[in-house]
Amino acid sequence: MNIAVVMPLFLFILLIFFIGFWADRSIRLSKKDFMQEYFLGGRQLGGFILAMTMMATYGSASSFIGGPGVAYTEGFGWVLLAMTQVVTGYFVLMVLGKKFAIKAREYKAVTLTDYLRSRYESHTVALIAAISIIIFLFSAMAAQWVGGARLIETVVGIPYTSALSIFAVSVLIYVVIGGFRAVALTDAVQGSVMFIGTLILLIATIIAGGGIDAIMNDLTAENPNLITPFGADSTLTPAYVSSFWILVGVAVVGLPQVTLRAMSYKSSRSMHRAIIIGTVVVGFVMLNMHLIGVFARPILPGIEVGDRVMPMIALEVLPAWVAGLVLAAPMAAIMSTVDSLLLLVSSAFVKDIYITYIKPEASEKRVKTMSFGVTAILGVLVFLMALQPPDLLIWLNLFAFGGLEATFIWPVVLGLYWKKGNKYGAISSMLTGIISYIIIDQFFTQPLGVHSVVLPVVFSFIFYVIVSLMTSQEYAGHTVDYSRS
Repeated sequence: MNIAVVMPLFLFILLIFFIGFWADRSIRLSKKDFMQEYFLGGRQLGGFILAMTMMATYGSASSFIGGPGVAYTEGFGWVLLAMTQVVTGYFVLMVLGKKFAIKAREYKAVTLTDYLRSRYESHTVALIAAISIIIFLFSAMAAQWVGGARLIETVVGIPYTSALSIFAVSVLIYVVIGGFRAVALTDAVQGSVMFIGTLILLIATIIAGGGIDAIMNDLTAENPNLITPFGADSTLTPAYVSSFWILVGVAVVGLPQVTLRAMSYKSSRSMHRAIIIGTVVVGFVMLNMHLIGVFARPILPGIEVGDRVMPMIALEVLPAWVAGLVLAAPMAAIMSTVDSLLLLVSSAFVKDIYITYIKPEASEKRVKTMSFGVTAILGVLVFLMALQPPDLLIWLNLFAFGGLEATFIWPVVLGLYWKKGNKYGAISSMLTGIISYIIIDQFFTQPLGVHSVVLPVVFSFIFYVIVSLMTSQEYAGHTVDYSRS
């Protein structure tokens, strides 16, 4: 164990704990509704914190651990593909914008499921949404758990299971205690660490490789395809790269963990500031993290588990104590995504299922106990899932992304902007998206040369529009029986 590396990471985790306890005190002293405070931070996020929490939530283990690992294998083609993520924060906030935040407040929506239930006046829509969040986000959370454990395993030099235990306990303590306010504040700290850590590691990697010219010559000598847009094995075709933009760019507007941020800002000025800051930071971090993965190949050849590239290159090219500070960046990315996903799944259980359908008259004390307890239990279940990790966790994360996007994108976007959209269209769209995505992803990889998320998104759009139009007359002519829908 290298104490000089471990100590900065330890101090970073202590700082996160401090923020969690402070947020817990803030919640207890607040006279506002507990659900609004715990799951949305009282809807009081400013521009900087909103931008950083969006970036930190979206920039996860797949961006800081899995992404550079794939870039190490595929070369510059994966860097080009990763840059499709630059528009994420801009696109989400521009599409949803003020209208979504206003509607969410009007409906008193604490979760995306709340919003969908009120917009479509349908319990069926809400239940499909809650179940989808629970199923797909378990995969996403497992990916983050694996990423955190891989990082600790490599840095500290302990077995994977022990590393996984340390990571799980660390995250659960501050998420269970502090809720969304702790998540948002720690995301701001973590996002700043990601930005600085990425810059330091990129410079150190270039210096260790003898400069960019030397690195490029080494890559060309090993495999000329590494410096082309098509990947080491020429598998990154233009059709696949273009369609990947849908997965990590446009369709991100359907991700519940990102959409939730568009409910939580306090003013239009905060939103506009977040658009600018978020776009710059995401672009900087995504470009440079993936470049580090490619540049690491000549310095550390022969790494078999791609998820270990990031921590190994940091330990190789930096002084020990600086490596500890820099490795706080991927740890920050992972923890910031885990905490958000934990709260999202917890809210799906507590708010969307328990309070809405099982015990609407539950006291605030009971709600608090349920919120803390469910969050802790979920953490334990994900820990058990992560005990058998894949070699490249990015595929687990992207599977969850695709499933959520195929489920939610059209009920959210068209529900906001198209008045004729109704519950029948939403239900058919969500079910079509879920079923077609799972079938295509498992049995028809890259249909027509595009990513497996593309066709489900197209199918769910078609079903939303056609079914809504077919049922619009019937829907408009009857009073909705909300209790049965």
